[in-house]
Amino acid sequence: MNNNVSLENKLISHFGDQIISVKSQHGELNCEVAPENWQNVCQQLRDDAQFSFEQLIDLCGVDYLGFGESEWQTENVTSTGFSRGISNKGPGRFSWEERKTELKEKRFAVVVNLLSIQHNVRLRLKCFAPDSGVLAVPSLIKIWSSADWFEREAFDLYGIIFVGHPDLRRILTDYGFVGHPFRKDFPLVGNVEVKYDEEQGRVVYQPVSIEPRVTIPKTVRKDARYADNQEQLEEES
Repeated sequence: MNNNVSLENKLISHFGDQIISVKSQHGELNCEVAPENWQNVCQQLRDDAQFSFEQLIDLCGVDYLGFGESEWQTENVTSTGFSRGISNKGPGRFSWEERKTELKEKRFAVVVNLLSIQHNVRLRLKCFAPDSGVLAVPSLIKIWSSADWFEREAFDLYGIIFVGHPDLRRILTDYGFVGHPFRKDFPLVGNVEVKYDEEQGRVVYQPVSIEPRVTIPKTVRKDARYADNQEQLEEES
Protein backbone atom coordinates (compact mmCIF):
# COMPACT_ATOMS: atom_id res chain seq x y z
CA MET A 1 0.00 0.00 0.00
CA ASN A 2 1.20 3.53 -0.83
CA ASN A 3 2.64 5.33 2.22
CA ASN A 4 0.30 8.31 1.74
CA VAL A 5 -2.79 6.07 1.50
CA SER A 6 -1.75 4.16 4.60
CA LEU A 7 -1.10 7.39 6.54
CA GLU A 8 -4.40 8.90 5.35
CA ASN A 9 -6.32 5.90 6.69
CA LYS A 10 -4.47 6.07 10.00
CA LEU A 11 -5.20 9.78 10.41
CA ILE A 12 -8.92 9.36 9.76
CA SER A 13 -9.19 6.32 12.01
CA HIS A 14 -7.16 7.77 14.88
CA PHE A 15 -8.32 11.40 15.00
CA GLY A 16 -11.88 11.21 13.69
CA ASP A 17 -13.63 14.57 14.02
CA GLN A 18 -10.51 16.19 15.51
CA ILE A 19 -9.39 16.84 11.94
CA ILE A 20 -11.46 18.73 9.36
CA SER A 21 -10.19 17.04 6.20
CA VAL A 22 -7.43 14.86 4.78
CA LYS A 23 -6.62 15.11 1.07
CA SER A 24 -3.95 13.66 -1.17
CA GLN A 25 -2.97 16.10 -3.94
CA HIS A 26 -0.06 15.81 -6.38
CA GLY A 27 1.42 12.98 -4.36
CA GLU A 28 1.36 15.00 -1.13
CA LEU A 29 -0.88 14.48 1.89
CA ASN A 30 -2.63 17.55 3.33
CA CYS A 31 -4.53 17.64 6.61
CA GLU A 32 -6.60 20.55 7.94
CA VAL A 33 -7.02 20.95 11.70
CA ALA A 34 -9.17 23.40 13.67
CA PRO A 35 -7.36 25.82 16.06
CA GLU A 36 -8.93 24.22 19.15
CA ASN A 37 -7.44 20.82 18.20
CA TRP A 38 -4.15 22.14 16.80
CA GLN A 39 -1.84 21.40 19.73
CA ASN A 40 -3.47 18.10 20.68
CA VAL A 41 -3.27 16.68 17.14
CA CYS A 42 0.32 17.83 16.72
CA GLN A 43 1.33 16.34 20.07
CA GLN A 44 -0.06 12.96 19.08
CA LEU A 45 1.52 13.13 15.64
CA ARG A 46 4.89 13.48 17.33
CA ASP A 47 4.46 11.01 20.21
CA ASP A 48 2.24 8.24 18.82
CA ALA A 49 4.39 5.40 17.46
CA GLN A 50 2.22 4.90 14.38
CA PHE A 51 2.98 8.49 13.28
CA SER A 52 6.32 9.50 14.88
CA PHE A 53 6.68 12.89 13.18
CA GLU A 54 9.87 13.79 14.96
CA GLN A 55 10.77 16.79 12.83
CA LEU A 56 9.03 20.04 11.96
CA ILE A 57 10.72 21.06 8.72
CA ASP A 58 8.89 24.31 8.04
CA LEU A 59 6.10 26.55 9.30
CA CYS A 60 4.73 29.53 7.41
CA GLY A 61 1.69 31.77 7.03
CA VAL A 62 -0.56 31.96 3.98
CA ASP A 63 -2.96 34.72 2.87
CA TYR A 64 -5.82 33.31 0.75
CA LEU A 65 -7.19 36.70 -0.28
CA GLY A 66 -8.10 36.39 -3.97
CA PHE A 67 -7.10 32.70 -4.02
CA GLY A 68 -8.36 30.92 -7.13
CA GLU A 69 -9.54 34.15 -8.75
CA SER A 70 -8.16 35.29 -12.11
CA GLU A 71 -6.66 38.76 -11.92
CA TRP A 72 -6.30 39.31 -15.64
CA GLN A 73 -8.99 39.50 -18.32
CA THR A 74 -7.52 37.03 -20.79
CA GLU A 75 -10.53 36.22 -22.98
CA ASN A 76 -9.97 39.30 -25.13
CA VAL A 77 -6.59 40.69 -26.14
CA THR A 78 -5.53 43.56 -28.35
CA SER A 79 -2.48 44.28 -30.47
CA THR A 80 -0.96 45.99 -27.42
CA GLY A 81 -1.52 43.07 -25.05
CA PHE A 82 -3.76 42.19 -22.13
CA SER A 83 -5.98 44.68 -20.36
CA ARG A 84 -5.12 45.88 -16.87
CA GLY A 85 -5.93 43.56 -13.98
CA ILE A 86 -9.65 43.30 -13.26
CA SER A 87 -9.38 41.96 -9.71
CA ASN A 88 -8.16 45.00 -7.84
CA LYS A 89 -7.09 43.30 -4.62
CA GLY A 90 -3.37 43.16 -5.21
CA PRO A 91 -0.94 45.79 -3.90
CA GLY A 92 -0.67 48.87 -6.05
CA ARG A 93 -3.96 48.16 -7.86
CA PHE A 94 -6.21 50.43 -5.83
CA SER A 95 -6.30 53.84 -4.16
CA TRP A 96 -4.88 53.19 -0.70
CA GLU A 97 -6.93 56.00 0.87
CA GLU A 98 -10.14 54.47 -0.48
CA ARG A 99 -9.18 50.87 0.29
CA LYS A 100 -11.91 48.76 1.80
CA THR A 101 -10.81 45.98 4.13
CA GLU A 102 -12.27 42.75 2.82
CA LEU A 103 -13.40 40.12 5.29
CA LYS A 104 -12.85 36.67 3.83
CA GLU A 105 -13.79 33.40 5.48
CA LYS A 106 -10.65 31.37 6.13
CA ARG A 107 -8.25 33.98 4.84
CA PHE A 108 -5.14 33.44 6.99
CA ALA A 109 -3.68 30.00 7.63
CA VAL A 110 -0.67 28.46 9.33
CA VAL A 111 0.92 25.68 7.28
CA VAL A 112 3.32 23.13 8.80
CA ASN A 113 5.44 20.53 6.99
CA LEU A 114 6.33 17.47 9.08
CA LEU A 115 8.74 14.59 8.50
CA SER A 116 8.73 11.13 10.08
CA ILE A 117 12.22 9.75 9.71
CA GLN A 118 11.16 6.44 11.21
CA HIS A 119 8.35 5.84 8.71
CA ASN A 120 9.89 7.81 5.82
CA VAL A 121 6.73 9.85 5.23
CA ARG A 122 5.81 13.52 5.11
CA LEU A 123 2.65 15.39 6.09
CA ARG A 124 1.42 18.93 5.56
CA LEU A 125 -0.84 20.39 8.25
CA LYS A 126 -2.98 23.47 7.83
CA CYS A 127 -4.77 25.51 10.50
CA PHE A 128 -6.89 28.56 9.64
CA ALA A 129 -6.86 31.42 12.13
CA PRO A 130 -10.31 32.51 13.41
CA ASP A 131 -12.32 34.53 10.87
CA SER A 132 -13.02 37.40 13.29
CA GLY A 133 -11.21 39.15 16.09
CA VAL A 134 -7.54 38.45 16.79
CA LEU A 135 -5.77 36.07 14.38
CA ALA A 136 -4.66 33.60 17.05
CA VAL A 137 -3.37 30.03 16.73
CA PRO A 138 -1.76 28.00 19.56
CA SER A 139 2.04 27.85 19.43
CA LEU A 140 3.81 24.57 18.61
CA ILE A 141 7.10 25.55 20.19
CA LYS A 142 6.68 23.14 23.13
CA ILE A 143 6.13 20.25 20.71
CA TRP A 144 8.81 21.12 18.15
CA SER A 145 11.38 23.67 19.30
CA SER A 146 12.23 24.41 15.66
CA ALA A 147 8.90 26.26 15.40
CA ASP A 148 10.38 29.17 17.37
CA TRP A 149 11.68 31.49 14.65
CA PHE A 150 9.22 30.18 12.06
CA GLU A 151 6.32 31.38 14.22
CA ARG A 152 8.01 34.74 14.75
CA GLU A 153 8.36 35.06 10.97
CA ALA A 154 4.66 34.25 10.38
CA PHE A 155 3.73 36.78 13.07
CA ASP A 156 5.95 39.44 11.52
CA LEU A 157 4.87 38.95 7.90
CA TYR A 158 1.18 38.04 8.34
CA GLY A 159 0.18 39.28 11.82
CA ILE A 160 -0.80 35.83 13.11
CA ILE A 161 -0.55 35.59 16.90
CA PHE A 162 0.89 32.35 18.29
CA VAL A 163 -0.56 31.90 21.76
CA GLY A 164 2.02 30.55 24.20
CA HIS A 165 5.11 31.62 22.27
CA PRO A 166 7.67 32.88 24.83
CA ASP A 167 9.19 35.63 22.66
CA LEU A 168 6.77 36.64 19.90
CA ARG A 169 8.25 39.73 18.25
CA ARG A 170 9.31 40.87 14.80
CA ILE A 171 12.22 39.03 13.25
CA LEU A 172 12.64 40.42 9.69
CA THR A 173 11.19 43.94 9.74
CA ASP A 174 12.21 46.90 11.88
CA TYR A 175 10.68 47.52 15.30
CA GLY A 176 8.91 50.61 13.98
CA PHE A 177 7.53 48.85 10.91
CA VAL A 178 3.82 49.42 10.24
CA GLY A 179 1.70 46.51 9.03
CA HIS A 180 2.53 43.02 7.81
CA PRO A 181 4.23 42.96 4.38
CA PHE A 182 3.17 39.50 3.14
CA ARG A 183 -0.53 40.26 3.37
CA LYS A 184 -1.89 40.51 -0.15
CA ASP A 185 -3.51 43.91 0.45
CA PHE A 186 -0.28 45.43 1.79
CA PRO A 187 0.98 48.22 -0.54
CA LEU A 188 4.16 47.41 -2.45
CA VAL A 189 5.61 50.78 -1.54
CA GLY A 190 4.85 50.28 2.15
CA ASN A 191 3.18 52.69 4.56
CA VAL A 192 6.13 54.86 5.63
CA GLU A 193 9.58 55.70 4.34
CA VAL A 194 12.79 56.48 6.19
CA LYS A 195 15.20 59.28 5.40
CA TYR A 196 17.91 61.36 7.04
CA ASP A 197 16.71 64.88 7.91
CA GLU A 198 19.54 67.43 7.54
CA GLU A 199 17.79 70.06 9.69
CA GLN A 200 16.99 67.71 12.56
CA GLY A 201 20.24 65.82 12.21
CA ARG A 202 18.59 62.42 12.58
CA VAL A 203 16.68 59.68 10.78
CA VAL A 204 12.95 60.38 10.50
CA TYR A 205 9.87 58.44 9.39
CA GLN A 206 7.40 60.05 6.98
CA PRO A 207 4.52 59.04 4.67
CA VAL A 208 5.55 57.32 1.45
CA SER A 209 6.26 59.89 -1.27
CA ILE A 210 6.32 57.58 -4.31
CA GLU A 211 3.37 56.24 -6.28
CA PRO A 212 2.85 52.49 -6.66
CA ARG A 213 3.43 51.25 -10.20
CA VAL A 214 1.86 48.18 -11.78
CA THR A 215 3.55 46.41 -14.66
CA ILE A 216 1.18 45.32 -17.43
CA PRO A 217 2.11 42.08 -19.22
CA LYS A 218 1.83 42.17 -22.99
CA THR A 219 1.53 39.56 -25.69
CA VAL A 220 3.53 40.22 -28.83
CA ARG A 221 2.24 38.38 -31.90
CA LYS A 222 4.21 38.15 -35.12
CA ASP A 223 1.49 37.00 -37.49
CA ALA A 224 0.44 38.69 -40.74
CA ARG A 225 -2.04 41.10 -39.15
CA TYR A 226 0.49 42.75 -36.88
CA ALA A 227 3.25 42.60 -39.50
CA ASP A 228 1.02 44.59 -41.88
CA ASN A 229 0.23 47.11 -39.17
CA GLN A 230 3.91 47.52 -38.37
CA GLU A 231 4.77 48.15 -42.04
CA GLN A 232 1.97 50.74 -42.24
CA LEU A 233 3.26 52.54 -39.14
CA GLU A 234 6.77 52.63 -40.58
CA GLU A 235 5.51 54.09 -43.87
CA GLU A 236 3.50 56.79 -42.06
CA SER A 237 6.52 57.77 -39.96
